[in-house]
Amino acid sequence: MIKKRKYKIILVLVFCLYAGFAEAQQLQSYIQEAESNNPDIQAYELRYNIAEEKVNEVNSLPNTEFGAGYFVSEPETRTGAQRSRFSVKQMLPWFGTITARENYASSMADAEYVEIAIAKRKLALSVSQSYYQLYAITAKQQVLEENIQLLKTYERLALTSVEVGKASAVDVLRLQIRQNELEKEKDILMEDFLAEKVQFNNLLNKAEKAPISVVDTMIVPLEKADFSSEDLKLHPEILKYDKLFESIAQSEALNQKESLPNIGVGLDYIPVAERPAMNFSDNGKDILMPMVSVSIPIFNNKYSSLTKQNKLRQQEITAQKQDRLNKLKTLFAQAIQNQNSARISYDTQLENLKQANDAEDILIKNYETGTIDFNDVLDIQELQLKFQMNQIESVKMYYVQSAIINYLTN
Repeated sequence: MIKKRKYKIILVLVFCLYAGFAEAQQLQSYIQEAESNNPDIQAYELRYNIAEEKVNEVNSLPNTEFGAGYFVSEPETRTGAQRSRFSVKQMLPWFGTITARENYASSMADAEYVEIAIAKRKLALSVSQSYYQLYAITAKQQVLEENIQLLKTYERLALTSVEVGKASAVDVLRLQIRQNELEKEKDILMEDFLAEKVQFNNLLNKAEKAPISVVDTMIVPLEKADFSSEDLKLHPEILKYDKLFESIAQSEALNQKESLPNIGVGLDYIPVAERPAMNFSDNGKDILMPMVSVSIPIFNNKYSSLTKQNKLRQQEITAQKQDRLNKLKTLFAQAIQNQNSARISYDTQLENLKQANDAEDILIKNYETGTIDFNDVLDIQELQLKFQMNQIESVKMYYVQSAIINYLTN
């Protein structure tokens, strides 16, 4: 059993690159599945489609006005009595106004598209963090099972020692109690796994009990990755403010166009009845009257106020952008620090585990000479388990922080 544990450690080191590649491929597959199925992403995409459709909405003229009237008291004219009146009128915005509306709607659609990119990054982060939590739970379960089997081996050694008078029944009972404790921890971890599995499958919009495949082995890479906070300036959360700033600029361009006059064209048609007992060339001639109108915003305080509001909104967005950039930089620095701390902890636990294994070898050799102390056995086993658990936590912390860094820089 002990040699098997050491052999496994060697295998982990040999296949670390392969395991890392398999983990990345597996996790990326889950992220892609989540992006395809997650209802929150679908909602963002629908919002973007709505914003795109707004471009078609604004590419239209005001409603054409039709009118009809009947003269209750028919006015008499030289050519005859006017009986009714029909009219049609169309208002036309100033040249370039419709284009300005399209540009504004397109800029709002661009802002919604950036929201999709942000939502996908956040989803990838959530999926990655949940995946690494599942890995940690699974790895801890495996370590507990290995330690239970190791304690069973020690129990058999203790029973043999009791038979020859080199150990007491108390030693056997303590080893059995320790096994019970580890079995309890395994059961608790199983409950944690089931709860995390529900959360993970919900992110993928799958059935809560759908099977999940998690990589067996993960280790901290030997070399540090190189990241730069300069990449934060291209983060979608920052680009969003640029898109909003541009949309306000387009809003102001539209405001300037709408402050200009509107032109109206129309046509009135009035049918005229013939005058009886009279004969002249225009008798009963209908009236056709083309019309042109102009709508001038004389009281334009509304447009001046909108201009001031747009300037203030641009200043607000500039301040929000800088504030968000500062917060992302802080988050980035914390993630780098936590990642480095996880690496240090991992290396420490690796060294501690090596020394604990050496102590375990000494105890086994002492058993062969007939001088084993099962109290020391339990102490060493407890230390080994502690180091193994801490090592798994270090691996999880490293990759969780890596997921945050990827969210910020990729």
